Amino acid sequence: MTAQSLTMTIAGAFVLLSLILAHIFGQVDLSQPSWLWFTLFVGANLFQAGLTGFCPLTKILKKLGFS
Repeated sequence: MTAQSLTMTIAGAFVLLSLILAHIFGQVDLSQPSWLWFTLFVGANLFQAGLTGFCPLTKILKKLGFS
């Protein structure tokens, strides 16, 4: 695992952990639709991208001509 992928994995885990802790301690209600679902999606994608090396946004940006 490279330093970059480890960084992405840890960052994604921190995002997910912060949402889980906020939900457990009653500061956030994840059962209701909110912008926090977007945060959950970003954190989960960052975590899986660090583990697998596959990032959908990177694929989209490459198809748009970015290198």
